[in-house]
Amino acid sequence: MTRKFAIWAAPAALALGLAGVTGVSAATVRNRPAVSTAQAAASSTDDYIDPGPYQRRLDPLVGTWKAVKYNYILGGDGTPVVSHDITVRTRWITKTGGRFLQEQTEGTLAGKPYYRLGVLGFSNVDRRYEWTTFDSVTPTAMTYRGAPVSGFPSVLSIPGTFTDPGLLGPAGRTIAMRTVITLKGHPAFDLYFTEPGQAERLVDRVVYTHRIR
Repeated sequence: MTRKFAIWAAPAALALGLAGVTGVSAATVRNRPAVSTAQAAASSTDDYIDPGPYQRRLDPLVGTWKAVKYNYILGGDGTPVVSHDITVRTRWITKTGGRFLQEQTEGTLAGKPYYRLGVLGFSNVDRRYEWTTFDSVTPTAMTYRGAPVSGFPSVLSIPGTFTDPGLLGPAGRTIAMRTVITLKGHPAFDLYFTEPGQAERLVDRVVYTHRIR
C-alpha cells in the first residue's frame, strides 16, 4: 500500500466504521457539515441568555396603574400611613431585549413627595428572580435575590438584606428583608423586615387597584 493510499484509506475506514455502528452512510458522514466549538457553545447557552417563560411570567405587571400604599413604619402602633395617590408605571426595558422590567412609583408618603425606581428580572443561569429598588426615603439600594424556582409561581418571595441608616434604630445594623410580589388578580408588593432578635413584620404594602393603560 502506497503512502498516498494509506492517508486516504484511514478517514474512509473511519467513516465506514461509523456507518456500520450508527446506520449512517459513509457518504453522509463525509458530507455532514462540521459544527464548530463556538457554534456548539452558542447553542448550549441560548437558554441562559434569551428571555423566556419566566420573564413572560411578569407580563401581568406591565402597564400604568393606580395603587394604594400602606406604610407601617411611619404609622406606628400597627396603624399604617395610607397613600391613595400612588401611580405605578411598569414597562419592559426594550434596550435590554425585554430582559428586565422597569417600575416607577410616584405619589406622596405622609404628605411628602415619594418616588421609587425598581428593576425586576429573572436570571436564567441562577433560575431566580432578582429585584433592586432606589427610592426617595432610603439612601441605599435595596437588593433582593430569590431562591431557585421550579414551576411557574404566581407569588414571588425574594429576600435580601440592607444596612439600616437609622430608620429602625441604631444606624449600621444589617436588616433582613423580603419582598413578596403577587402577580395574579390585583398585583401587590409586600415588604417585610426582620430586625435582629425580632420576628419578621410587614412594613410596606402597595396594592395595584386598577390599570389606567
